Amino acid sequence: MTTKHHAPPDAGLDDLDLDAEGFRDAVHFRRIIAAQKAIDAAEQELSDAVAAAREAGDPWLMIGAALGVTKQAAYQRFGKARAG
Repeated sequence: MTTKHHAPPDAGLDDLDLDAEGFRDAVHFRRIIAAQKAIDAAEQELSDAVAAAREAGDPWLMIGAALGVTKQAAYQRFGKARAG
């Protein structure tokens, strides 16, 4: 699986004109950051779960069924990264 790299949360903040942009507070900004971190953690957990299933001998057909995709789609997403 390809690892995604996200810019740090404060990347580019020095370039913002807060008055011109109409920012009130950082509540939504922090929520977006938290949501992205949760997505990243969930993607890592999914990748780890698939790897554990494969190490236990579970077939791509079963993994694909659990993901709601074909075995080929499951292998394309998770298998190639582990095979290389």
